Amino acid sequence: MSMTDPLGDMLARIRNGHMRRKAQVECPASKLKESVLAVLKREGYIRDFRRGSEEAKPQLVIELKYYEGEPVIREIGRVSKPGRRVYSGVREMPRVFGGLGITIVSTPQGVMTDHEARVANVGGEVLCRVF
Repeated sequence: MSMTDPLGDMLARIRNGHMRRKAQVECPASKLKESVLAVLKREGYIRDFRRGSEEAKPQLVIELKYYEGEPVIREIGRVSKPGRRVYSGVREMPRVFGGLGITIVSTPQGVMTDHEARVANVGGEVLCRVF
């Protein structure tokens, strides 16, 4: 059976892994997921990620991050969904809790945070928000 929202599935796996206090979670690999995970790692929300060694289906192994026993990610959710795509210009770029969280945006210059998109003066598809 095909998956209609692979990025949403990855975010749900991260959220579920944090609820069960897992050290790492796995999900099917894709370039978009790797780009989003690179942003999460750069911003300090996950410890690390790597491609797992599966023969037919490549997997991503995501190492979750905790601080004093609590998950670093308090809230993670999809904004743009397959049924309703959400695009934002640089002037209307949403802020998460007044800048305490991040919004991950897919722009023509690649996947980046809302702050990086404002600095680069580009808009794009709002993928997800993290706090």
